[in-house]
Formats: sequence, C-alpha cells, structure tokens
Amino acid sequence: MQTAASHKIQIPDISAHVTHAMRIMGISPIPRNYELYYEAYIGSNPKLSKELAALGSKATQEELDAIGAQYFSNFHHPAGVDRAHTHLASELLSLLTLLKEEQTALESYNRVLDEAYSNITSKSSASAEILRHAVTILTNATADTMSRGKERVENVELKTFEMEIIRQELEEYKRIANTDSLTRLANRRAFDEKLAAIYNSENTKAYTGLLVVDIDHFKKVNDNYGHPVGDKILATVGTVIRANLRRDVFVARTGGEEFAVILTDSTVEECLQVGERIRTALANTPFKNSKTGVNYGPITLSVGICPAQSAEDPVDLYNKADIALYCAKNAGRNRTILFEDGMKKDTGKSWLIYRK
Repeated sequence: MQTAASHKIQIPDISAHVTHAMRIMGISPIPRNYELYYEAYIGSNPKLSKELAALGSKATQEELDAIGAQYFSNFHHPAGVDRAHTHLASELLSLLTLLKEEQTALESYNRVLDEAYSNITSKSSASAEILRHAVTILTNATADTMSRGKERVENVELKTFEMEIIRQELEEYKRIANTDSLTRLANRRAFDEKLAAIYNSENTKAYTGLLVVDIDHFKKVNDNYGHPVGDKILATVGTVIRANLRRDVFVARTGGEEFAVILTDSTVEECLQVGERIRTALANTPFKNSKTGVNYGPITLSVGICPAQSAEDPVDLYNKADIALYCAKNAGRNRTILFEDGMKKDTGKSWLIYRK
C-alpha cells in the first residue's frame, strides 16, 4: 500500500470558517446568508460559489437573497418556514384560549356546586324546596358544562389535527434543507450532524466506520462533455451507491464529486467489503448516451475508510478517512484503502469564497 509522505493537515471547523468569513466580508449573520456561504464552502455548487465570490465584500442583502432564490428556491427562501411558524403560533394561541375557556367554565361550575351545597345545608328553607332548587341548578349547570365541554373537546381535536399538519410541513422543510437537490441523497449539512452524533455513544463509536468516496478524474468529464452531462453522471453515481447499501445506511453527497457513507453496527472488515462493493458496482455500470452513442465511461471511484474508534472526534475521523482517500488516489485510483497510522496528506482543500 502506498502512502503520501508529507505533513498531516487538520480539517477546519466548518461553522467557524463560515461565520468568520461572513464577518470579515461584512455579511449579516442571519440564517439564510449562513446557508448560502455554507453551501459555497462545501463546494457542492461551483456556479453558486463563483457568483458569491464575484460579489466580494460589498454584497447587499438584496443581492444575496436573489442568489438564494435562484439556487435554493425549494427551501432557501424563509417565507415558507416563517409562514408555518406563524400558523403554528396562531394555532397554539387558539388552543390556549380554548383551554382557558374550559378552565373558566369549570370554575363557574364549581361555584354552582358550592352554591347548591350551601343551599342544601341551609336550615332556612324547607327540605323539598331546597332539593328542588338544588337539582334545577345542578341539572342546568351540568348540561351546559357538558355541552360546552364537548364543543371544546371537538375544537381541541381539530386544533391538534391542524398542528400535526403544520408539524409535518416543518419536517418536510427540514428534509428538503438536508437533501442534495441533484442526487436526492443527504447533503453536507445532514452529514455533519450525523458525523457528530457518532461520538455521543461509546458503543456507536466502537462499531461505526466512515467511507469517503470520490469520483476519479471527474473534472475531465465536465471539461470534455459539459456540466449537464456531469450532473447526470453525479446523479447516477449517487443512485449506484445508494443501491448497494442497506436501506438504513446513511449516505450523503458532501460536495462536488465527493460522497460519504456512515456504516453503523459494522466491523472494519464489513466496511472494507462495502467499499469494494460500491467501487466494483460503479466500475461495471455503463455510462453511455443511448441517443448519440457517446460513451462517457468508465467512471470509477476511490474510497477512503476509517473506523470511528481510530479517531478522537468527528473532525479527526473525517480527516483520517480523507487521508485514506488521498492515498487511494495517489496509489492509482479505483481502489479502497483503510486508514493506517503514518499515512499523511500533502495538500488540503481550499475555499473559493474566502481566500487571503
């Protein structure tokens, strides 16, 4: 196994870099701006990165919102989420009002019971008259309370149903926000969350492996056939990877032509087997235009693997899997390599948006 002899690099904290760059460039640190620069950082959309870079440090909020609406029309614009939140707040207020009305009605009913009890225990009236008066009061109050209670129960059920619909809507917004629009896999944002969660449990860490997968010579594909063809190939690669994994396995497109697989409940040997299965499946997949007959293939993958127990934290885990990927590229590509102590990497990834 060949390794690259050079110094070991550390992968920076993404959120800190994005926030720092936005502050340096005078960009308002609101969620939708952070989303733009986050996507640019991970390099999933080169056109977006170039447009933001062209704005430099003089970008207005209107210009940023225009870019956001162009590239993230499904989930970037805050109107949808804001509308759902406003609706949810309104429904909660209505429900609270119903509950307060019910409380008031019960308090009134308790006063009626107290009055009836006082009348019954009073010695100033005849027993028959007392009981007749008390029964009348209780009958009317009970009927009224039951009627109002039934109506409120129906209203509460309706509000609960409406709030469940809103909850599902918000969940859908979250799903869209965590999905790569091209491959329909999870995106870098979702990957970062999943990667961090590995280290929440010692048991999970002991049986989890990270596979970092990169398409070989993908730049040549884009240069020779254009980005539309490149996008179709990316989508197909994502489909092939997904098809060769268990349904419960997490897979994401983490940027450009790079993908990541997080295998839980798996040994190192199983991680290697999965890496080879993915690599072999793609190498045997034809990439040919059925109309023109143009053959875009072969398309191959390089895979770097690191067990979670071999890393100190999520950053270290990604760093080591990425080093293994680099070694797979350096050893000739189209192969799977497991991280070993002593492996090094001599070049790092840079960010197109903020560069001194």
